[in-house]
Amino acid sequence: MKLSRTKKSYIAGFLDGDGSIYVRIKPNKTYRYHFQISPAIVFYQSEKEEKFLRLLQKEINKGYVRKRNDGIVELILGDAKSIKELLNCVIPYLQLKKKQAKLLLEVLDMKQKVKTANDFLELTEKIDLFQKLNYSKKRIQNSLEVKKELKKEKLIAP
Repeated sequence: MKLSRTKKSYIAGFLDGDGSIYVRIKPNKTYRYHFQISPAIVFYQSEKEEKFLRLLQKEINKGYVRKRNDGIVELILGDAKSIKELLNCVIPYLQLKKKQAKLLLEVLDMKQKVKTANDFLELTEKIDLFQKLNYSKKRIQNSLEVKKELKKEKLIAP
């Protein structure tokens, strides 16, 4: 990603202030361990500023813009390649969300190395750390739920 230092630091400040870095664990029986790991970087703005988010999207050449029903527009990066590329550019400039950025990069690396149900459980335990770093109010799916499911399906020992 070719961005000036000024632009990288601007994007980092925007992410620190009006952005979010997180990973969701979503139940999905079609996946090998019955859960989907869904990482995201999201920038938020009022729909009055949609044009600004579309310009940012064009500039970084990543993600997609989505309008919510509550008057908010989001620029969402959800694929690992885009997330890694953006974080590697802005991480030196992040102030508030540097820990989340580093954790997300760790999670993405771990996810690629999952070979067993126990590896997957370790990954979800790592994802649980986001709850302490973010203002996550309604996180329902966590490593405990994953562990229950893996035991129920006899994918790990009881």
